[in-house]
Amino acid sequence: MGRPRTFDIDAAVDRAMELFWRQGFEATSTEDLVEGLGIARGSLYKAFGSKEQLYALALRRYCQRHAEGLVEVLDRAEQVRPAIRAVLLELVEADLADPERGCLLVNAATERSTHPDTVQQVSRTMGRIESALAGALERARARGEIAADKKPRELAQFLTTFIQGLRVMGKARADREFLDNAVEVALGALD
Repeated sequence: MGRPRTFDIDAAVDRAMELFWRQGFEATSTEDLVEGLGIARGSLYKAFGSKEQLYALALRRYCQRHAEGLVEVLDRAEQVRPAIRAVLLELVEADLADPERGCLLVNAATERSTHPDTVQQVSRTMGRIESALAGALERARARGEIAADKKPRELAQFLTTFIQGLRVMGKARADREFLDNAVEVALGALD
């Protein structure tokens, strides 16, 4: 019988998520993980199987937290346009505060575009974001916040694409004026 686990799995996944987020999958070595998680190599493999499996858990955690945060904001918003503006400006602030880190979803999509599990997770998350936006925009159209001739699904697809582009530009060190102007132009699509 093996020894009982002496570390918190959830905390370890959170620390791994931070490492992968900052360094990327390829640049994060097993030694980085062992050191960053504060566990032995054997414990890492016993708990998570492989670096690949740990990455999948970390990416899933990131996607759940960030997609659910967006969904929650949109679901409880009394007015959709200010809620979307707030979400976009929050992303601008995050990227200006720490442009090197960027967005783990974008990082995963670009670094691991040939890995089917990563592509599937990214695609699922993008679909969740798009669905949340489409639902919010449907409600906005029904309440007269946006014109009746607007197509919520198409606007949601545009905004989902815009969000990812905004995150890339943040990582590319675009300045506040550039990012704020881009947000205003994107919001103009709702007029």
